[in-house]
This record gives sequence, C-alpha cells and structure tokens, in this order.
Amino acid sequence: MFEEGQYFAPVVARGDGSLSVQLGAGHPGLDDPVYRERRDLIATTADRWTPGEPAPQVAYTDAEHEVWRVVCDDLADKHRTYACREFLEGKEALGLPLDRVPQLEELSDRIEPLTGFRYRPAAGLVPLRDFYGALADHGFWATQYVRHHSVPLYTPEPDVLHEVVGHGNTLADRRFTDLYEAAGAAARRVETEGALEFVSKVFWFTLEFGVVHEADGLKAYGAGILSSPGEIEEFRGMTIRPLDVVTMGTTDYDITHYQQVLFAADSFAHVEDVVGGFWASCDDESIGALRASVGVG
Repeated sequence: MFEEGQYFAPVVARGDGSLSVQLGAGHPGLDDPVYRERRDLIATTADRWTPGEPAPQVAYTDAEHEVWRVVCDDLADKHRTYACREFLEGKEALGLPLDRVPQLEELSDRIEPLTGFRYRPAAGLVPLRDFYGALADHGFWATQYVRHHSVPLYTPEPDVLHEVVGHGNTLADRRFTDLYEAAGAAARRVETEGALEFVSKVFWFTLEFGVVHEADGLKAYGAGILSSPGEIEEFRGMTIRPLDVVTMGTTDYDITHYQQVLFAADSFAHVEDVVGGFWASCDDESIGALRASVGVG
C-alpha cells in the first residue's frame, strides 16, 4: 500500500542526536547487533550531511564489498538478457566498479557530466515531496548501507545496490533522467495528497517496476527489477497489462513482495510519450478527473 517515505527504512533520533534504524520483523539483520550498529552509524552520518557538501564517505568493510561483488556478478548475465536497451546504454556509460562498493560522491562525479544528476545521502525517511521534488533539481536521495551479508541476493528494503545498480545506471542516461525530472516537476506542481499519491504510483509502476516490449521479448527498465537478482528472473511470469496512466495511478501495491502486476510499454518511446507526457502536464485538476473516471475519490 502507499505510504509516505516508502523508499527508506524509518529511523528515530536518540537523545544524543544519533539515529537508530528501525528494522522490521523478519529482517535478516534484526538480530545482528554488529549490523544494526553499522546501519545506525551510516544513517547518523548521512543525517549530518549539509547540502552543498560532498556526500559522506563510508568505510565499507571487506564483507560489504563482497556482497556488492556477489550481486553484481549475479546480475551481469541477467542484465544482458532481461534489461532494456536504454538501461544497458546507461550501464556502459557509467561503468560501475564490479569489485567494490563505490562512494556516492564518486558516482555523482561520473553521472553529472552525463546527465547533470548528483546523489544526496539519505539517512532514512525522506518525505515524498522532498524525494520527488529533488528530481526536478537533478538530485537523487540514496541510502548508503549494504544489505545483510547472510542473504546477499535479497533485501527487504532499498540499499545502496538498489540505489546504484538499479537507479545509478538509469541516472547515466539522458532519456531516463528526462523522465525523472518530469516526475519531480509534477510532484512539485500538485498540491493535494491524492494527486501526489497518483504521481508516485505512476513512478512506481514505471521507473521502479516498468517493463517494455522489444523485438526479442519483454525487457525491464524499472530499477526495482534490475537491481533484484530474483525478481529479474520472475517478471516475465507476472500479470502483464498494457501501459495505462489511470490504472497505474490508482493501483495499490505491496512493497514487501515481488510485484504481481506489471505494466508494459510498446517501446521506450511509448513510455516517454505516455508517462513523460502525463508528468509534464498533470495538475491537481487533471489528476482529480482521472481518479474520478474510475471511481476514486
């Protein structure tokens, strides 16, 4: 279901100003005190970041670098098989290291000359208006922690692998970032929570979990699929519906499981025309009319 700040784990402030990350029941790191302390430290460091300063450096451990290597190795062939052409072009342009976790500042310095985007370190919960609004200014809020080492091919929440392997490769491609910017401008333009929810859901079913038809089969362009070693092998077996802004904007979803319903575009240009066109022109009135057309108040 839709929840504000859904992309980031909730955090609470301690009396000394440091942060405590609230891991959910069943999280693989919940009962690992070393991992939890690590998460708290990374979140606290990000929280103390000031806009305009370089993103804080994280001294990643050998175990964290190994998780990065395992995931990147697993995804290499899967990307060649299942990723859309535009994603592969961004991946080639960015040239992520495969043997170590890169720093956000390092990535920003690579991405900015390509598309103008830079990463912003996220401590935890980022309100949706801030998260999407930053896209209009070429900013992308990202976590810096690595998923728990016991299950390197799975994460119940977006970690640095999702933010970088999934979104980073798209942030290096101008056709993708034009869509990010349009989504950010739309989020700033609308005023009601219902309209913001609609904009966010369209983003979810496209730039997070979008798929597109290519000559040799259905391919993924959504970062959520392309950063998940498991979901990338399963998405073709899900319920596939035609790209439709009204249906996407009024469909609920569960962030804790593989997405059971996906929306396929005829081409990436189709995404740009339909979704990009919607974000470029939508406002509270037009979204209200779309919601009313399907009986959503």
